[in-house]
Amino acid sequence: MFGYGSLVWRPAFPFVEQVPASLDGFVRRFWQASPDHRGTPEAPGRVVTLVAHAGGRVHGRAFRVGAADVAGVLAALDHREKAGYDALDVTLALADGRSVGARVYVATPANPEFLGPAAPDVIARQIASSHGPSGSNLEYLERLHDALAELGVPDPHVTELLAAVRGLGVASGGRRESR
Repeated sequence: MFGYGSLVWRPAFPFVEQVPASLDGFVRRFWQASPDHRGTPEAPGRVVTLVAHAGGRVHGRAFRVGAADVAGVLAALDHREKAGYDALDVTLALADGRSVGARVYVATPANPEFLGPAAPDVIARQIASSHGPSGSNLEYLERLHDALAELGVPDPHVTELLAAVRGLGVASGGRRESR
């Protein structure tokens, strides 16, 4: 499995090995609505998907799942990623030099929850104000930012959005900062 969003910091499934990895030909973007985890149907949050981009590279984590757990993990991820994500089989470059086949979930423009591009301040306002059953949308952004920094591979899009949310005066957890 390849994690590039919440799977980077919260896989929530059993695995045998996890290794920093990258996927070429894509970029990470907050272009997918989250009506079920980081928002509600009335006020969806924004979460990441992968967008095809020549010369792009997305960093994240590869997880090797034990043979006995594959069916259960795939069923759980199919449910977790049900709001518009399709499973793709890809080839990853692992940090240790190996290349491996992996499954990744990608939301495409064909799904009804795909929001597409917007100005950073528009995305930031949506993230700052959204909260769902899995927590605040800001927490998702912060945890993704921190996990990528921990891996030593910050993502410019994620960093830009976090700065834009901070520019709105929103503190960690979605609270307004006092000025």
